Amino acid sequence: MKSTPQTHFAKLVQEFFLDRLIRQRNSSPQTVAAYRDCFRLLFEFAQEHRNKPTERLVLADLDAPLVLAFLDHLEKVRKNSIRSRNARLAAIRSFLRFAVLKDPQSLATIQRALAIPMKRHSRPLVGFLSREEVQAIISTPDPSTRTGQRDQALLATLYNTGARVSEAINIKIADLALGSSPNIRLHGKGRKDRAVPIWPATALRLRRWLMRIERGPDKPLFHIIGWPSIRAKAVSRTKLSCAVPKHRLLCQRG
Repeated sequence: MKSTPQTHFAKLVQEFFLDRLIRQRNSSPQTVAAYRDCFRLLFEFAQEHRNKPTERLVLADLDAPLVLAFLDHLEKVRKNSIRSRNARLAAIRSFLRFAVLKDPQSLATIQRALAIPMKRHSRPLVGFLSREEVQAIISTPDPSTRTGQRDQALLATLYNTGARVSEAINIKIADLALGSSPNIRLHGKGRKDRAVPIWPATALRLRRWLMRIERGPDKPLFHIIGWPSIRAKAVSRTKLSCAVPKHRLLCQRG
């Protein structure tokens, strides 16, 4: 089959993920997932602004004006923080540096896109909740429902371990140790795993939650309610990111 700009671009994307990220750099699953999410959003945006289906996109479509418009879209429409915007730009830059080695003819277009700078941003002091406020939030979900039990266990785990969003959604049943010294193994960025002790109250909530779900070792601990247990799917980043502010608002109203 004769190669076309579209098939060439598709091959570049495939090689970037399979060869560069996974085989050459041995990137962690969390890094690969973050890059995947970035390119899913980028291709959806390009499809709309280039007025062509995703499978018709070519490398030249990812020029500087499109990338800049995409970054503005992330901030103004999706309400991403500057830090998230910069992380998306870093993923795009990584791909473009890889692409220029495979397609030197695109050097001029890629150079202009690579010249887009990271945006400076302040680092505000991180606030905190009192122990009483956290306990009130954890108690907000309705424990008589499966969703409420899951959210209580999820919020307690977040409070106890200080896990990142990517770490929490990747906790598997096998990562739990609820014996004499309860702990959870978290899979961090850059393959930096750590075992975090958990309090008796957190362990109790997790034991109760385990009684309600399929307990295969590779099953996600916090999965979407309503999915058959045999196909249990982990909660999304969006769901987890919204859990704390949602229950905090309900707690304040109560």
